[in-house]
Amino acid sequence: MYDVVVIGAGVTGCAVARELSRKKYRIAVLERESDVCEGTSKANSGIVHAGYDAKTGSMKQKMNVRGSELMEPLSKELDFPYKRNGSMVLLFDENKRGELEALLERGKTNGVKDLRIIEREECLKLEPNLSDQVVAALYVPTGGIVCPFGLTIALAENAAVNGVEFHLNTEVKTIEKTEGGYRITTGKETFEAAVVINAAGVYADHFHNMVSEDKLKITARKGEYCLMDKNVGDYVSTTLFQLPGAYGKGILVTPTVHGNLLVGPTAYDIEDKEENNTTQDGLAEVLSKAGNSVKVVPTRKIITSFAGLRAHEQGGDFVIKEVEDAPGFIDVAGIESPGLSAAPAIGEYVAGLVAEILPKEDKEDFISTRKGIPNMALASDEEKHALIQKNPAYANVICRCEMVTEGEILEAIHRPLGATTLDGIKRRTRAGMGRCQSGFCAPKTVEILARELQTDMSEITKRGSGSRFLTGINKE
Repeated sequence: MYDVVVIGAGVTGCAVARELSRKKYRIAVLERESDVCEGTSKANSGIVHAGYDAKTGSMKQKMNVRGSELMEPLSKELDFPYKRNGSMVLLFDENKRGELEALLERGKTNGVKDLRIIEREECLKLEPNLSDQVVAALYVPTGGIVCPFGLTIALAENAAVNGVEFHLNTEVKTIEKTEGGYRITTGKETFEAAVVINAAGVYADHFHNMVSEDKLKITARKGEYCLMDKNVGDYVSTTLFQLPGAYGKGILVTPTVHGNLLVGPTAYDIEDKEENNTTQDGLAEVLSKAGNSVKVVPTRKIITSFAGLRAHEQGGDFVIKEVEDAPGFIDVAGIESPGLSAAPAIGEYVAGLVAEILPKEDKEDFISTRKGIPNMALASDEEKHALIQKNPAYANVICRCEMVTEGEILEAIHRPLGATTLDGIKRRTRAGMGRCQSGFCAPKTVEILARELQTDMSEITKRGSGSRFLTGINKE
């Protein structure tokens, strides 16, 4: 019997698990994929929104503003990449200045600091590559960027170190009310818990509707992106937004925390909650609309494209509460943008809800910090020398594009919740994230995974079940 079961190991599920691990709960996280950060959390903009555009008084507004405040200290505590680079909301039409001013006033009411409207001349001083269409902008110095993988994995590892059990490749099939809480049946085993946290992304409505007569509707909102090479990563320094529309914040242009340039996303509601492919029309729209923000979109520098699904709840707000007709069942649903920004605050808030339902003492031995994987590409000469002296594998470069070494890959495999797939290595070390998109390093990474996991190379996958690379051998 568990005190708490969390369904979903995305950024919100992991943030909740980490906060809950501060108390003497027995906690399990159930995730159908082979790793954490495999759903919505893996395919987003990596933006830490300041909170100026969320409706005042909404759960989105409260969680976004608080999450943005928490992100920088959390990045230092858990050692993941974060940068406060600021953002701008661009105005292209003088007739819409009233909308920009309304956004400024809402931001101030929401508690966002240091907002101001700047005119074209000042905009160009900050961003010389802005398009000729820009007439003014809302300048948001507290906006930031973060590594979505780094954040999610850091939260999960710290939760695991503090006793949270992660059950990967474990898909929830049914949830039933019991006298003491809930019985959760998976494809592997049955779990019982006093409290259930429903952080299942686009499938949160599916699990909510198993236990409640008050039905929830989540729509998958698809967004497509283009990622460009690091040699154009400084084309802009702040995150460039356009005035928000009915479907969100529109197409953005932003540096990433790792030094690339990112443009996107589109926003289309779709029926299929597994449809995360890119399309010719979608990517064309991304590049066309990004061209409104900057002079020239460096399309020849695109190294990959991808798509993600956002969990849009029909009411348009985050749904974070105990279900009225299902005591002990807490929804964390409809966590679309700014969900990544809000995650630390959502974890804090949900832990408070659980404490009211199931009070427990704080742990005396809670470990609040975590050290990330060493990064040889960014290390000083002294740090590199020390790592190589400790383990010569840090001198063996596996990924040339990102300068990732065998030592980093070994660390990724053998740390808490270690990588077991090629994508798991990629998200923890960036091996395969560079210009050649793993064309050079994938074979060697597969070899290392097989050796360290003591399995045959044919068993190594890209991202778990159904994604094997090798089907057999053609020579003995």
